[in-house]
Amino acid sequence: MPNLFRALPSVDACLSALEHADPALIAATPRPLLRELANRFLDARRDDIRQGRLTDPERLGMDALLPQLAAFAERESGPRFRRVLNATGVVIHTNMGRSVLADEAVDAVLKACRGYSNLELNLATGERGSRYSHVEDLLCKLTGAEAALVVNNNAAAVLISMDALCSGGEVVVARGQLVEIGGSFRIPDVMERSGAALREVGCTNRVHPQDYENAINERTAALMRVHTSNYRIVGFHTDVPVEELAEIAHRHGLPLIEDLGSGSFLDFSGSGLPGEPTVRSVVAAGADVVTFSGDKVLGGPQAGIIVGTKAVIDTIKRNPLNRALRIDKMTLAALEATLRLYLDERLARKRIPTVAMITATPDELKRRASRLASRLRKACGDRAVIRLVPGESRVGGGSFPENALPTTLVRVEPAACAPERLKQRLLDTTPPLIGRLEDHAFLLDPRTLADAELPDAARAVASALHQTI
Repeated sequence: MPNLFRALPSVDACLSALEHADPALIAATPRPLLRELANRFLDARRDDIRQGRLTDPERLGMDALLPQLAAFAERESGPRFRRVLNATGVVIHTNMGRSVLADEAVDAVLKACRGYSNLELNLATGERGSRYSHVEDLLCKLTGAEAALVVNNNAAAVLISMDALCSGGEVVVARGQLVEIGGSFRIPDVMERSGAALREVGCTNRVHPQDYENAINERTAALMRVHTSNYRIVGFHTDVPVEELAEIAHRHGLPLIEDLGSGSFLDFSGSGLPGEPTVRSVVAAGADVVTFSGDKVLGGPQAGIIVGTKAVIDTIKRNPLNRALRIDKMTLAALEATLRLYLDERLARKRIPTVAMITATPDELKRRASRLASRLRKACGDRAVIRLVPGESRVGGGSFPENALPTTLVRVEPAACAPERLKQRLLDTTPPLIGRLEDHAFLLDPRTLADAELPDAARAVASALHQTI
């Protein structure tokens, strides 16, 4: 064993070999990081020797180790936050960054980052301006609201709205709407943090107008409706419509707060999804405050959007939390570019990736699946059986939880390893490819793969299948 250890090259020898083999890697990677990676690589080989996995000195020389070292250094020197290929068919995938930005939004972010901007500069006066003025008019035009504010996510939008309007008072909300969504985000917890007391009404599955009427007292600060996000109550179920609840609230001099969660500007019923309330319809129905996410069905950057009546929104704007929860220039640039696309619904459906993925037709998906399957057959040869099978996609992000979207899946059956092993190997490809396991096979859904990503997906699968078992 001592002879095996002595056969390993030095760290300096590893760095020198990398410099000749991959000058681009050397130029792009800080020297201290490369030295650390070389040490980690050699430590792993020493462990292989101790465990008896490496017993041949010829496999420990620089020539033998260089391909492994170069691959390890290339993989580990990259950013921890990186691009992945989403072949799961879940459009708004929380674990993979939710919505993909439109090209217009990406270009706007680049311009905002590469130089100075009029973030808080009024170009008409040369004096200090408001960062929200860049998107407020757009939001009002698209939703019919009188005023708007944007914070960093929808949880923040709910928090600041309740802190500004309800702190020290009671908020009346239906028991069946006290939801918990991903990341243990609970509506009751947000209420508590805002200083408002929760007043539950109705039963889990049924709530009536009289329940709200009976709960209103001198401490009541607002009535609230919460979209149930990723769960539904079906069967024996009754709710109070926005219009009726707004009438009750306004008769008692109270605001109605509506947390839409994943708010939409478009009607997706033409794509086989049930009619969900749009932001405009809720504003028109009388809600004084409507909060929703920018990075879900809307297809923009992470943001919490608040629209409503001018008097109420102005109160929220003056809340001290606004400073802590405000958006930065990159979010603002991406949001404005996304909102501008919605001025033309046809353009929004075509140019905003989230909307385009949700509304992709079965024929379009079948054609894309066929192109991907052809690339996979050519790249993988006899290492896998590639077939097209019918399947289902999901919108994700807590939107339309009961409704699947028809798609055509590419089914990959590896010849020399289990599908689970293939899925694991694909986490190490560049870029990583994320699919799903079903019915003893690895499945790729073309709905969430752009046309430009199909070659990368085929290369990733081929690379994973060619690895030693």
